[in-house]
Amino acid sequence: QVQLVESGGGLVQAGGSLRLSCAASGTTISSYTMGWFRQAPGKEREFVAAMNWLDSSTYYPSSERGRFTISRDNAKNTVYLQMNSLKPEDTGVYYCAAAYKGFPWGKGDEYDYWGQGTQVTVSS
Repeated sequence: QVQLVESGGGLVQAGGSLRLSCAASGTTISSYTMGWFRQAPGKEREFVAAMNWLDSSTYYPSSERGRFTISRDNAKNTVYLQMNSLKPEDTGVYYCAAAYKGFPWGKGDEYDYWGQGTQVTVSS
């Protein structure tokens, strides 16, 4: 059974940084495209970043490019999201997702597995 467990969320002031982690179990992430999404209260889920399984190419929405960085450590079976220059509008629950040998990028419905999420709150 594949499980994804996010950690690293918390309360941070605007302009600060956080690094989220997503630890996988029950499989090895080397064959998965890994993605990060977020959902703010009352809003739809939003794509944040992804890294593919084939050559670790990354993809970000234009709004986050330069502030967020996704990375992976296959030896630790963990994917990370480094978030810098955080803004209050970055507040939300951040979810990790995995797609087996796929290239879903921002299409959440094409991911196979999801974590439970970690709360990120950015104060102004």
